[in-house]
Amino acid sequence: MRILDSNGQRLYLTESERSDFLETASRSDREVRTFCMTLAYTGCRISEVLALTGKSIDFGQRAIVVETLKKRTKGIYRSIPVPDQLLDTLNMVHGLCDSTKPKRGQPDRLLWPWSRMTAYRRVIEVMDAAGIPDAPYKTPKGLRHCFGVVAITNGIPLNMVSKWMGHASLEVTAIYANALGEEQRAIAARMWKF
Repeated sequence: MRILDSNGQRLYLTESERSDFLETASRSDREVRTFCMTLAYTGCRISEVLALTGKSIDFGQRAIVVETLKKRTKGIYRSIPVPDQLLDTLNMVHGLCDSTKPKRGQPDRLLWPWSRMTAYRRVIEVMDAAGIPDAPYKTPKGLRHCFGVVAITNGIPLNMVSKWMGHASLEVTAIYANALGEEQRAIAARMWKF
């Protein structure tokens, strides 16, 4: 795995591009909005987000519980803390709970009953509307890589980023420390403070 392509171009959105993406998603159809927000705030693979049901949202822990789909063994889950704004939006759009407890109706229903290709197209439509230029990072995976880079840039311990992203080893997660430009400068600036 890598965050630069064979021509040295980045494969991740910058933090400002992610902000533009989220701002544009906030004006999109409700289901598109929640899907895009979930991708951006969890760092999940597109197939992992498509597999989420009402039971996947843990309001008590303020987290989303994701089954790691890339590993060959089923039943490996990870809990990813998410902002209250995402939980509130998921609840509002998908009717997941009332003010006191989760709803009991249809907790196994998929939140987004879309094909992988439909989900991909929706993300690209939002990226187009956000003015994100055509480049190797203009993909759902570019959002996943952005999650890793932003986490490392903001000082989140490598083991936590690895856990949240469902990586098999810290070596895989360590690629996010190889960010370029603005992100690389932010990491280096932490060192300059002494």
